[in-house]
Amino acid sequence: MPEPVPMELLAQILNQFSWPIVIILCLTLGLAPFVPEPHIWEKLKMLAGGTLVKPIDIFDLLMHATPFLIAGLKLALTVYPVK
Repeated sequence: MPEPVPMELLAQILNQFSWPIVIILCLTLGLAPFVPEPHIWEKLKMLAGGTLVKPIDIFDLLMHATPFLIAGLKLALTVYPVK
């Protein structure tokens, strides 16, 4: 069984992303396409409705959610720094 990844390593990786880049990623990749509605919103509605079953839809949700996940982890590490 592999050892868990230390928080210090995660902090080092996330510190390589500047906040402006993370925000730009959230606004572009995270919300694209903008019309008629952002994909992430569509996929979250599918997830809540139980219709998110196709592998391509799951991949699409993960792809559009990744910038928000990075932003959330980066924010958590800003509020609760690794000692």
